Amino acid sequence: MERRMLGRTGVEVSLLGFGCGAVGGLMVNGEPADQERAVARAVELGITYFDTAAQYGNGRSETNLGRVLKALKPEITLGTKVRLPPTERGQIGAGIAAALEASLKRLQLDRVDLFQFHNAIVDRTSGGNFAADEVLGQVVPAFERLRQQGKIRFFGITAVGETAALHKVADSRAFDTAQVSYNLLNPSPGGPVPAGFPAQDYGNLLGHAKAADMGVINIRVLAGGALSGSEERHAIASPPPDPIGSGSSYKIDVARAQRFMPLVREGYADSLVEASLRYVIAHEAISTVLIGIATLEQFEFAARSINKGPLSAAALARVAELQRGFAGEAR
Repeated sequence: MERRMLGRTGVEVSLLGFGCGAVGGLMVNGEPADQERAVARAVELGITYFDTAAQYGNGRSETNLGRVLKALKPEITLGTKVRLPPTERGQIGAGIAAALEASLKRLQLDRVDLFQFHNAIVDRTSGGNFAADEVLGQVVPAFERLRQQGKIRFFGITAVGETAALHKVADSRAFDTAQVSYNLLNPSPGGPVPAGFPAQDYGNLLGHAKAADMGVINIRVLAGGALSGSEERHAIASPPPDPIGSGSSYKIDVARAQRFMPLVREGYADSLVEASLRYVIAHEAISTVLIGIATLEQFEFAARSINKGPLSAAALARVAELQRGFAGEAR
């Protein structure tokens, strides 16, 4: 498995990462033996980055991952996240510290490698969304204190919210990493898109992250499963999730995903899932790509796909041609 540098951290991570969220469901709803088998096999395949969050299954993901890691004792890089409720706006530092302590207890660890701010980042504070100035002025110092205490090595953001605010935070160079939603259905984090493209325009967010020497963790590579081209979901997977940055509904995302089938028919990839994975790793800013799974077989397929390398130049040109066909459509 290829490894890439996680921005300025000095840590190399596997190009494929192990996502422990509820969308795939294994680390939230799976059987303990299946969870241990999948993590052990992932380590055998060269996977070094594992990603979880307190919100995944209301702590079940962290608890299950902690149990498995205690049993296997693999050498990995581990990331988790904090999402603050609006009620803690007046005590951001205390809320972040308390959330980390709870995560460490569930994970059965003394520290984590990467702690990430999971709230949406916007221009003006509203509800559970945090303004960029609030993030830089209060969240960053809270994370820095935790780093000084030796409880985290690095800290990052989940780059969802409003584009200008995300750019402001990235350009500040205050964070070590960013989780970016980048996929076939929304190429805008990687560069310009046609006028009227039916997705949030992230305005080359990957370019901003790379300029700031941030590590980029690619999320939603399959748009929550839509880029399988099917609405069918595994029994332990979550219901269809709300889109992040793409269409207005999961159903619309699935319909648009099916329009990339020429990539398979014309021999550029063996499946939409493979095409999706190999598309994102063609971007030099990507450090690791997270995929959530319901079964070990899904993860092994993803690993084989990643090991084929990025899509060819001809395939990427075909992708761009297909994406141009979305311009002007309602989101």
